[in-house]
Amino acid sequence: MSTEPEPPSTTENTGPGTPDDAPPAEASPGTDSAAATAGGPTSEAATGESAPTSPAAAAVDTESGADEAARKLSEAEAELAAQKLERERIERRKAEKQGPIPAGTKLSGKAADLLAAVRAVEGGEKPAATVFADPEPAPRRAAAEPVRRPQPVAAEPAATAPAPDTVEAVRRVLTGGGAPETLAPQVAAALGEGAAQALGEDPWQLLRVPGVRPEQADGFARALLGTECAPDDERRGRAVTVWLLEQAALAGHTALELPALTAALGRQGVPDADAAVQSTLAEGEALAFQDAVDEPGAAPARAAQSEESEESEEDDEEETGPVRVLVGLERYALAEESLADGLARVVNSVAKEASTAWESAAASASGSTAELIRAVAGHGLVLHTGGEAARAEPAALLAAARSLGLRAVAACHTPDGRRRLAAHLHADDGDGFLVTVPGLLSGAEGPGRDAEGAFALDLLIVLDAPQLDVETAAMLVESLPDGARLVLGGDPAMLWSAGPGRVFADLLAARVCPQVASRTPDLGPLGELVSGVGIGELNQVEAPGKEIVIVPVRDAGEAVHRTVQLVADSVPRAFGIPAEQTVVVTPGHGGAAGTRALNAALKERFNPGPGRFGGFDPGDRIAYSPAPGRTVAGQVVTADADGLHLSCAGAAVVVPKERVEQSVRHGWALTAHQAVGSRWPAAVVVLPGDAAQVLSRPWVYTAFSRAERHLSVVHGVEQALAGAVAEVTAKPRTTRLPVLLRTQVPAAG
Repeated sequence: MSTEPEPPSTTENTGPGTPDDAPPAEASPGTDSAAATAGGPTSEAATGESAPTSPAAAAVDTESGADEAARKLSEAEAELAAQKLERERIERRKAEKQGPIPAGTKLSGKAADLLAAVRAVEGGEKPAATVFADPEPAPRRAAAEPVRRPQPVAAEPAATAPAPDTVEAVRRVLTGGGAPETLAPQVAAALGEGAAQALGEDPWQLLRVPGVRPEQADGFARALLGTECAPDDERRGRAVTVWLLEQAALAGHTALELPALTAALGRQGVPDADAAVQSTLAEGEALAFQDAVDEPGAAPARAAQSEESEESEEDDEEETGPVRVLVGLERYALAEESLADGLARVVNSVAKEASTAWESAAASASGSTAELIRAVAGHGLVLHTGGEAARAEPAALLAAARSLGLRAVAACHTPDGRRRLAAHLHADDGDGFLVTVPGLLSGAEGPGRDAEGAFALDLLIVLDAPQLDVETAAMLVESLPDGARLVLGGDPAMLWSAGPGRVFADLLAARVCPQVASRTPDLGPLGELVSGVGIGELNQVEAPGKEIVIVPVRDAGEAVHRTVQLVADSVPRAFGIPAEQTVVVTPGHGGAAGTRALNAALKERFNPGPGRFGGFDPGDRIAYSPAPGRTVAGQVVTADADGLHLSCAGAAVVVPKERVEQSVRHGWALTAHQAVGSRWPAAVVVLPGDAAQVLSRPWVYTAFSRAERHLSVVHGVEQALAGAVAEVTAKPRTTRLPVLLRTQVPAAG
C-alpha cells in the first residue's frame, strides 16, 4: 500500500463533526481529495489554509546580498517567541497548582475503568501525565519582553531544520519500510533527534506527519515489522488515538467525549478501543478529565469534583449528577484551562462602580454605544456583538477611553480590519493603539510589555473575536495586567476560528459577563441581504443600483468563465471597481471551480507567465499564510536567493524558498476562511453545483459579507443555497470552556 501522505482536503471546513473515517456530508463531490478526519475532511479551514499545492520554490536566478535583512527578526519569529513564552508560563502555572483531584468514584462501566487507569498513572504505576487540578489563581510571573522591531519586515522563518545525519537515518528507515524517502525531513522534524530509532521501534509514529493516514502507516508497519505487525498492537492503538485527537483539533474540538473517541477507534480497526485509550493516557500522550453535565432545573455543572466535596458527599452519593468523560491533547486542555483562569481574573479584578469620568463619556454617546461604555466602566470583561457597521461602537469606546487618559488598544484579526477600524476614528491605521492580534502578541505592534511580561495597557478591545482559537485567546488573556479591562467584539454569525475552540460563542453561551448587542444596522441592499442570511432567511432584496447580481450557470466550466468575465470586464465597467479590488470567494480549493482552477484562469487573464519562482511571477496576487488560521492578501514583487518577495498590507515580506509551498497560494480566488477578517469593494461568490452539500449559513454569511459595494453570485446550486441558509447551522464543537468558567465566575444577571 502506498504510504504517500494524503494531500489536504480541497473542501473548506464549514464546521466540525465527530471522528469518523467515512467522508461526511461536508466532503465536496467535485474536489480532488477529501480526507476523512475526526470531524470530517482534513479541511483547509481546519489547517489554517496554509498548505498550498504549488510546487516547491525553485532555486532562483539572481543572487542577493540581503544578509542584513536576513539578520532582522521577522514578525513571525517574534510571534513564535511570544507564543513559546506564554505556553511555558501556562505550563508553570499548572505545575504550581494542586495535584490531581480524586474523582469519579461514582462512575461505572467504561468511564470507571478509564478513571481507574488515570489514577494508576497518577499513583506512579506508569509515567504520569499532567492532569487537571482545581482552577485557582496563581501569581503572575515575569516574562522576557519579545523583541520588537520598529518596522514590520521580512522573512517568514523556516522551522529549525533537523540535523542532516538525523534526516539520513530516517530516510534509511523509510526506505526499508517502502515509504517515500521524501518524508524524511518531516518525520525528523516531528520526532526529534532520535527520530530514526523511534520510527524503527514504533512504525506507527509515521502518523505524526501531517497528511499520513492510518492505512498508510499500517502498510509501512507491515513492511517494516513483518509478522510482528498486528491490528491489536498496543503501539498502533496509541498512535491512532493521538491521530484521532489531532484530527478532532483540526475540526475545532479541544477534546472528545470518551464514547465518540472509542467509536472512532473501532472504525479505524482498533480491536480494543478502551485499552488503546488507557495506554495512551498511561504514556502521557493525552489527558482524561470529567465534567458534570447540566440537567434541566439543576444547578450549574462543575468542571471537577474536589476532595472536600467528595468527602462531604460520602453519605449522599445518590444526589450526584451525571458526568461526561473527555479525552484531549495536553496543549489544548492546558490552554483552555488557562483561558478560563485568566478570564476569571479579568472579571474579578476590576472595581464594579463606574467613575464620574466614565459616566460623562457615556452621557455624550447614545444608543448601544452608551450602553457599551457603561458596561465597560463597571466590568472587567464585556462582550459586544454586531455587524460591520457596529464597529463604530468599539471605535467610540476606544476614543472615549483614550480621552480619559487610559492606555487603550484595539486589536483586529487582519490588517484590513485594522484599516476599517481606523476609518471610524479618522486615524492612521499605523497608530500604535490600532494593532493586529498577531502583531500585538509578537510585540511588533502595540504598547509592548511591562516588567512582568504583561501588556502595558488598561483596556484591550479585540474585534473579530469569533476568529480567536483557544490558544490565541489564552495568550491574550494571560498577557493582560491585573486590573485591565477586556472587550471582545465580533459578529457571531461568522465562521468560527480555524483553530480548535469556539471562544466567543462559548462566552456568549456561558453568560458570565455583560453582553451588549449593537443596534446599529448594516444599511443598503447588501446589509439587508446579509442580515437576512444571519437569521436563516435568503430574501429577495431590491437592488436598484445593481449592488447584488445573480449569474446562473449550468456547470463548473461555465462558472469559471463567468467569474473571469465578471472580474475582468463586467464589474469594472459597471461600477468602476478595478479588478485588483475584487475578490473571488469559493467553497474549496479543489474541484473544477475551486480556488486552484479559478486562480489558474484568473492568472492567465491578468498576469500570464511561466511561474518561474515556485509557480509564481512578479505581479501575481497571492494569499500569504504566515501561521495556521491567518491569511493576508498581497502581491509578488520579485524573487532572489533569499526567497519570494511579497508586498502584504503595505509591508515587505520575504518568504524563504523552502516555505513557499506551505505558506503562499495564488490569491485572486480565496475560500471564505481565507477571506474572513477582510473586505473588498466587490466580491464574486462562486457556487458550483458540486459545492451544494458543503454550504452552511455561516459560510454564506461570511462569503456574502466580504463585499462592501457590489456582490455577484455565480449561482449553480439551485435550491441548495436557500436550504443551507435556512437549515444548515454551524456544527457543534466539543469544548470545556463554559463548564470551566462556571466553576469560577457566577452567571451574569
